[in-house]
Amino acid sequence: MSRAFVKDTDDDLAAAEVPERPRSEHPNYVTPHGLEQLHARLKELQERREQLAGMTEDDPLAKQKLLEVERDMRYFNAQVERVIVVDPATQPQDEVHIGAAVRISDERGKTHEFSIVGDDEADVAKGKISWASPLAKAMIGAKVGDMVVWKRPAGDTEVEIVEIRYPKA
Repeated sequence: MSRAFVKDTDDDLAAAEVPERPRSEHPNYVTPHGLEQLHARLKELQERREQLAGMTEDDPLAKQKLLEVERDMRYFNAQVERVIVVDPATQPQDEVHIGAAVRISDERGKTHEFSIVGDDEADVAKGKISWASPLAKAMIGAKVGDMVVWKRPAGDTEVEIVEIRYPKA
């Protein structure tokens, strides 16, 4: 029989509308702060799940939200299971590695500061970039005074490492 003549249940429709969150294939490096953030996010999701659990019987919107929360819980649980904590205090303090705050100077002499963090910690608006980003990859292992090539879609550019700091926890 054709699917056109089969009635989908509300559960089938809701489940089909909640795709899994994509997971990165590279290692899940995080700073200790990043691990705290992952655990806090899981706690928030668990609390939200408990709130929604009793509301789903008569509320299709609550059922949809519960499916989204459960999907996010699967994602964050998987992230925690594969976490590799990188303690900034154990990194070579004169080189760029995960956990470093790095000040760079671009070709125009303008300075920018970025912290190298794990994927789930990244927030470009706050100056936190993933260790797997093109800029971070270019900087990892570099020292103050080194010039690195930042491969960007808009074209490659050279930046100089001006300062490297490892903030205390």
